[in-house]
Amino acid sequence: MNAVPKEMQLCVDACLRCYQSCLGSAMNHCLERGGAHVAPPHFRLMMACAEMCRTAAHFMLTGVPQHRHVCADCASICRQCADSCDGLDGMDRCAADCRSCADACERMAA
Repeated sequence: MNAVPKEMQLCVDACLRCYQSCLGSAMNHCLERGGAHVAPPHFRLMMACAEMCRTAAHFMLTGVPQHRHVCADCASICRQCADSCDGLDGMDRCAADCRSCADACERMAA
């Protein structure tokens, strides 16, 4: 079995952490808070971010060269999600995880 390079593994970890943070926040905090937390643009963005992060991790773990394209898109979506979370109370951890993932994915996309 080929080992995943260290920088890629750090990105996989960041993606999976962001996936867990976005999905968990959406399904728990956002649904419980209601209001702007479940406004369709924000909630859809959180779901897209979670899925994109999961997909980016999957692409890196399978070792396909297209992971660079997926990581670039993931970084963009994560930044948008972080910006959306910034405007809502209780979303600091999710926003931070999104930015961390975006940073890691940008390095993988380069």
